[in-house]
This record gives sequence, C-alpha cells and structure tokens, in this order.
Amino acid sequence: MPTVILYIKESCPLCDDAKLMLEILQDEYSYHIEIRDIYTNDDWLEQYHLLIPCIEVNGKTLDASQLDWHTLEQFVQRYLSR
Repeated sequence: MPTVILYIKESCPLCDDAKLMLEILQDEYSYHIEIRDIYTNDDWLEQYHLLIPCIEVNGKTLDASQLDWHTLEQFVQRYLSR
C-alpha cells in the first residue's frame, strides 16, 4: 500500500484540515497516511517550517501555499497512480 506523508506541527488548524482531507480521500485512493511532526526532526524542521502542512507522495510535495481540496485530489491521483 502506498504511503502519503503529512508534515505537521502541533496546534496547527491548517494541518488538521489537511489531515481530514487526506482521510476523506483515503476512501477513494487506498494509501497509508504517515504523520511527521517537524519538531521531532531537525532536518524536517529546517526543510518544512514555512511550508506546513506539506504533503509528500513518491518524492513530490504539495505545500500549504498550494493546498485546497481540488489540488490535493489531483496531486494524490497523479502521484499515486504511477
């Protein structure tokens, strides 16, 4: 089963929204969601601190500046079907 990685931080309403959208899409596109708190890893913090929530699928990322329902569904569909 493919994995979708969600980079988050605590007390982040946008992160909560991204997680909910991924959970809804999970019914249609079968995948595992791996949650990564950027404050538990210095590399993640450095890379994603201004981008969270950030979603990664097969090495491709979608960050908060691009995140909406339509874009997320297209992103998941495009990169999980490869």
